[in-house]
Amino acid sequence: MSGPAQQRASVDQASIDALQDVLETEHAALWAYSLIVAYLPTDLAERARGDSDAHRTLRGLIEQTLSDVGARPVSALPSYKPPTPVTDGPTAEQLAVVAETDTLAAWRSVLERTTDKPLRAAALDALVSGTVRCMQWRSSAGLTPVVPTFPGRTP
Repeated sequence: MSGPAQQRASVDQASIDALQDVLETEHAALWAYSLIVAYLPTDLAERARGDSDAHRTLRGLIEQTLSDVGARPVSALPSYKPPTPVTDGPTAEQLAVVAETDTLAAWRSVLERTTDKPLRAAALDALVSGTVRCMQWRSSAGLTPVVPTFPGRTP
């Protein structure tokens, strides 16, 4: 998302709501990755740090876009509860899958809830890069199918 709102003064409320929702999931993903790296071997921890950087970039762009259109970006929570305890490498990899799956669903929602072309293009870019991250974590966690059939679709 390269500054999609910088050329306009405003976007509709549905788009703003979708961006706030995806911002919440990006906050949660960053928190998850800060936990994940503590349990992974060096090679996977490096991948997790890179993925965290990608989410940090997305979060910054969303916050800037919301600010540009006059909306106050939602804040991160002090902590988040993982769906299952993270106690070792395999459970850390599973949390990475959850973090990526959740952000994919939120980015897909942006596509579904906005007609703004720059926002739709940014959401599609985020879906593509997020699908690659999710696929890598699903592969290392031994999950099949490795590539989600419909990235961002919730069951």
